[in-house]
Amino acid sequence: MKPSVLFLCTGNSCRSQMAEGWARHLWGDRIVPCSAGIEAHGMNANAVRVMREAGVDISGQTSKLVSALADVPLDLVVTVCGHADENCPAWLGPTRRTHAGFDDPPKLARTAANEDEALGHYRRVRDEIREFVAARLPELLGLSTSERA
Repeated sequence: MKPSVLFLCTGNSCRSQMAEGWARHLWGDRIVPCSAGIEAHGMNANAVRVMREAGVDISGQTSKLVSALADVPLDLVVTVCGHADENCPAWLGPTRRTHAGFDDPPKLARTAANEDEALGHYRRVRDEIREFVAARLPELLGLSTSERA
C-alpha cells in the first residue's frame, strides 16, 4: 500500500498545489499525494504557469477544503504555510504531521515592479518546494531515493 501525503495550505491555490504537483511528478508511482486548504481559493494561474515551465502540469488539480478529506486515511500531513500549521485539524489514527513553511508568492508578487519580478517569486518558491519534495519527503515517508519515479 502506497503512503498518502496531504499538503495543507490556507487557500489551496498555490504552494500546496505546487507541492502536490511535484510529489505526483517525482514520486507518483510510490505515494498518493493530495492537497487541500483551510479555505478554497481556486487555482492560482501563476502557480500553474511556473509549474508548466518546469515540466509539471497542475492545471487538472482542483482547490478543495481540508474537510473534504476528513475520512481519507493519511500517513503524513505537511503544512506549507504558518496559518495552516496553526490551524491544522487533528486526524484520528497514525497520521504524522510536519511543517515546511514557504513564502507566499501571491503576497510577494503584489509589491513586484513588473510581471517578470512577480513570476520570479513564484519560480523561487516552486524550486524550494521541489527541493523539499525531492529530498525531505522521502525521508519523512521512509522511501528509498535510489528508485525515484
